[in-house]
Amino acid sequence: MSGISQTLDLTGRVALVTGGSRGIGLAIAQALVHAQASVTITGRSGEQLKAARSKLSRGDASRAERVHALTADVKDATAAKAAVDEAVRRFGGLDVLVNNAGVGIFRNVADMDVAAWHDVIDTNMSGVFYCCHAAISHMKRRGGGWIINISSLAGKNPFPGGAAYCASKAAVNAFSEALMQEVRHDNIRVSYVMPGSVATGFSGGESPSGPAADWKLSPDDVAEVVVDLIRHPARSLPSRVELRPSRPPKR
Repeated sequence: MSGISQTLDLTGRVALVTGGSRGIGLAIAQALVHAQASVTITGRSGEQLKAARSKLSRGDASRAERVHALTADVKDATAAKAAVDEAVRRFGGLDVLVNNAGVGIFRNVADMDVAAWHDVIDTNMSGVFYCCHAAISHMKRRGGGWIINISSLAGKNPFPGGAAYCASKAAVNAFSEALMQEVRHDNIRVSYVMPGSVATGFSGGESPSGPAADWKLSPDDVAEVVVDLIRHPARSLPSRVELRPSRPPKR
């Protein structure tokens, strides 16, 4: 880690990070574990979750006790609720929910089949609703908490081939704005983060380790924003964060 959570102490706090087995989600989970939180991560691949749990634990028994990996597809309402309830059962409550799970299928509308459309919309938007819906009552019992939704600049900058993805992220933005106003007086702080290009291989493009990706954001950059949101003074709320590469290629 690069020290991004050195001043954040989440001892006794419980977090759930969806899509936490790789990329941005794994980086966020690492930052939260480093800050002493107990963290449950979800994903659709048991093999990737096993590897992620090992990476988060780093062979340290005390860290391993604070990390739980759970196979769950958040586009399924029952699975999403079960994931939230399992995190609460495992660690005694829920303080932080990071909705990071996402699907990117990039096709022109004429070429996109119904199943692909639903995979994107149901994961990226409905999955956020399902997890929030299940988490809010638990957070109220804890006296508050944080809900941080990982969106994308694609939600405000549509592009050809991205109709489903852009629509799903625009919906996450609007959903987050409304939810923030609904639960702010319950001491639940809702923010959404809109990264630009992140070197994760998410879109199936070049390898994130290749030189062509050097200009892109790192997953750790997004994780640092999440940490900053959690440790932000309670009197103010950065409800939306737009995060861009500093020096993208000139067009």
